[in-house]
Amino acid sequence: MVRVERLSPRPTEVALAVDLGGLRMKNPVTVASGTFAAGREFHDFVDVASLGAVTTKGVSLNGWEGNASPRIAETPCGMLNSIGLQNPGVRHLLEHDVPWLQSVGATTMVNVSGHSFQEYVDVIEALEQSDAVHAYEVNISCPNVDAGGMAMGCSTDSVEKVVSKCRQATERPLIVKLTPNVTDIGEIARAAESAGADGISLINTLLGMAVDAERRRPQLARVVGGLSGPAVKPVALRMVWEVSRAVQVPVLGMGGISSGIDAVEFMLAGATAVAVGTANFVDPRATVQVIDGIIDYCERQGVSDVNELIGALEC
Repeated sequence: MVRVERLSPRPTEVALAVDLGGLRMKNPVTVASGTFAAGREFHDFVDVASLGAVTTKGVSLNGWEGNASPRIAETPCGMLNSIGLQNPGVRHLLEHDVPWLQSVGATTMVNVSGHSFQEYVDVIEALEQSDAVHAYEVNISCPNVDAGGMAMGCSTDSVEKVVSKCRQATERPLIVKLTPNVTDIGEIARAAESAGADGISLINTLLGMAVDAERRRPQLARVVGGLSGPAVKPVALRMVWEVSRAVQVPVLGMGGISSGIDAVEFMLAGATAVAVGTANFVDPRATVQVIDGIIDYCERQGVSDVNELIGALEC
């Protein structure tokens, strides 16, 4: 059996700590929800406590079975997924995953999902019972069953409603994750901010599809899915830049980040912190390698504090 060294970021004199809407992170790197589970599977490869935060897979009030298979397809420079937010429910997270994250000393941000406004509130109220949950990432890309299935994050009215209800349920940092599948991402971000968001997280996946020409069939059972990976990075960078100029709260940027330079580009565009997603499937050590890459850049550029990079793009 080959043993793999568990990685931690290398020592540096660069100040790496950032404040994401009240969530103090020891460095600006977390993971994209759904790409890291709750960290347990990756702990053989990286010290999950050394990350700025661990963002859990999306959790709902009760378990969701997810979508039919096939639900993952490889695409040029990316992947499509149609998992359907499969998860065992918030009680399982509280009994199994949150205590484990606490035991290893991780900073924990729970991704909250729901099919109704009330479900978001119910999930947060359940999580409020644990002192080991440090922040919430509210995924408003979920379909709202009360409005015919349209994603909650697609209209300012529904965004304001769900965020305000979540805000009333907690005083912990509330980071709202936006869908990129809208006309004006800045307008949606401002609606979330006005309703009480402490930060904005983006982008979630872009809608896409893949076709098997030989069988003349779609590669995913539900035809369309969410595109992630390096292919979406230019779109993600543009949206992070737009949102950082549209709101006053900090931004958590993601979308195709697989290196330290990728992460630095997002920070220069306005992100306070970044999330590594699809790269975790390529290399389970990607998160720490991204942190080390940020350190390398700062040392090379004479940057003593990583906060100097935030919004430092010269346009």
